[in-house]
Amino acid sequence: MNPDNAAVASYRPQFFDESDARDARRLAELRADATIEFTDLRDSLGKEFAELVAPPELSEGPEADRWVFYPWRNSVVGLPGPELLRTVRLDRNRNKLTRAEQQELVKQTIGVVGQSVGHAIAHTLAMEGSCGRIKLADFDTIELANLNRIPGSLFDIGVNKAVVTARRIAEIDPYLPVEVFTDGLTDANVDAFFEGLTIVVEECDSLDIKLAVREAARRYEIPLLMETSDRGLLDIERFDLEPTREPFHGLLGGVGRADLRGLSTRDKAPYVVRILDAFGLSDRFAASLVEIDQTLDSWPQLAGDVQLGGATVAAAVRRLGLGGALPSGRTRVDLSTSLDAIAEPEPVTELVWPAQDVRAVPQTDVDAVLACAQLAPSGGNVQPWKLRREPAAIVIELDPARSSGMDIGYRGSAVAVGAALYNARAAAAARGLLGESELRAGAPGRHSIDRAPLTAVLHFSDWSEPELARAYPDLLTRVTNRRLGTGEPADPGVLHQLATTAAKAEGGLRWIADPGDLETAAILLAASDQYRYLTPVLHAEMFSELRWPADDLRTGLDLRTMEFAPDEFAKLDIARRADVMDRIREWNGGVALGEPTLDRVRSASALAAVTFPTPSLGDPAELIAYARAGETLQRVWIEAQRHGLTVQPMSPVFLFARRTEDLRTVSPEFADTLTSLQGRFLDLLGVPEHETVALVLRLSYAAEVTARSRRLPIPGAESR
Repeated sequence: MNPDNAAVASYRPQFFDESDARDARRLAELRADATIEFTDLRDSLGKEFAELVAPPELSEGPEADRWVFYPWRNSVVGLPGPELLRTVRLDRNRNKLTRAEQQELVKQTIGVVGQSVGHAIAHTLAMEGSCGRIKLADFDTIELANLNRIPGSLFDIGVNKAVVTARRIAEIDPYLPVEVFTDGLTDANVDAFFEGLTIVVEECDSLDIKLAVREAARRYEIPLLMETSDRGLLDIERFDLEPTREPFHGLLGGVGRADLRGLSTRDKAPYVVRILDAFGLSDRFAASLVEIDQTLDSWPQLAGDVQLGGATVAAAVRRLGLGGALPSGRTRVDLSTSLDAIAEPEPVTELVWPAQDVRAVPQTDVDAVLACAQLAPSGGNVQPWKLRREPAAIVIELDPARSSGMDIGYRGSAVAVGAALYNARAAAAARGLLGESELRAGAPGRHSIDRAPLTAVLHFSDWSEPELARAYPDLLTRVTNRRLGTGEPADPGVLHQLATTAAKAEGGLRWIADPGDLETAAILLAASDQYRYLTPVLHAEMFSELRWPADDLRTGLDLRTMEFAPDEFAKLDIARRADVMDRIREWNGGVALGEPTLDRVRSASALAAVTFPTPSLGDPAELIAYARAGETLQRVWIEAQRHGLTVQPMSPVFLFARRTEDLRTVSPEFADTLTSLQGRFLDLLGVPEHETVALVLRLSYAAEVTARSRRLPIPGAESR
């Protein structure tokens, strides 16, 4: 039978609304009682809510506040409404449980039969907020011998075990509905207990009641869980999926409730062994079964094992409530086995880098030209070209095999090829080999081994071009610098000089230097990086570019060149995990992933975009236009370094996208967002429609770099 009002009053607090006249009178009576203590927590809990990171919108206000009277404590507590209370109390669950998942779990009603191990389970479920209602059943009262595993107190001796559990739950969340069956589970109340249950947890000692619970779970078609506090044994019986399933996994055969009723502890032992598997029991528990009624009153249980059971069942309840896979069967969460497997963790060792390569001195003038071409910048230092010697020329072919997802239409590779051609021309001018150069584009969609998308050719002659020759030593020392800048404003005259340099190469330069504009740019570029991390293909490519000490350092980005701060480096092993990125994407999170870019742009002196006249989409000459912009890039870069500025190319995902369709091939999930970021970024820089961005440069005043990116050997040099 359901508990009466007197019984309910023994474990359920009473709620009072101060705006209700009758409640106000009752509160006044309680205040007049000197033995009753009043505590008002509303302001302090409201402050906690206000200090939450990203608090949710609440549907309740101060009208939901209540005074809560705990008769068994002679105390009245002023509390905010249930929504605020639970939001603050469960906030530290995030994101082990998201708010959406928490709301899903609240739909569950859990029944717990037996309140020894069951106490730990019910209390854990309440603490985690893994259900919206709990039903508890136990006929027994607390004895001193129970306090080795039930977290009650001496003041609970003689109190019904289920009532003790309910009181403890009420003291962490009085709004959580808890229903108590102090007669335990009987034929008379079993239907009332099971009504509305989502899951039942069986933790009682009586074997006939254990069977009765399973028969009811099968009848109501709900899953049953049982944790046995010996070697962490957990049983799952999915009567919701298998309504004809035999109880106890069929281990008791045809034994019925009548066979199990009224057994002594000693008489239960054979059935317990059949259910639990004699070979699976711990040696201490198994040996204890032999000693029952001789040197022991009953089988032993330890508080730690009981608390572990609470955690194990709570994990299973979460999985069931969130629709995860949990088949019928059993498993063990055996701490003793885990402790037997203790091992020293892998030591954290400092990365030991090989000595920096000393650049080989070119043996011939042609070697010098090829070596300088090889020093050109490229995204991820992939060097997306093939260099080839010919009798009176060198050839630089764009290599599609070294492209990446962000290299839309090979546009980034074309910029790199153009930069390499400019480097080669400068070296040839300095070495007295300069002649004509040409750029040839292959037909789109028809690339083959014999026909590259873009080919640059430098013919050798003896032309003289002093200004170009003067660039040669600067190109040899050109370097990407990712260190934080000082934030010192860039000299406007220098920026105008850089624009003049770009114009001489028939390109353009658009820049921002105002701190407010730099802050906006930092936010936009950081957001682009966030979506780069969260796009699986781009994430994989990004980390494939990074090089550790044991890697081939001749391509990719030597980690030292990234100039990571200690905290950034520490986060690297987490950021490289695809499963972590999947989870963050699921949560619509990841703003922090853009922090390195955010910090670097904030520390910049200016941000500049190298531009060129917009080519026609689909025109075979499009890649030639991007290649010519590569020359503009190199001219601007070395001019900036001559004026003491450091340079870091910025690579937003949208850099080489010319339409939203481009981004749909790169990052389908975030294409629209990236298109919006691109539009806002171009507007910020004032890039007109008739100009296209070849590359974005962060200009700063910063310390010297830790290391320079290395390069592959030039063709033909290995044999000499």
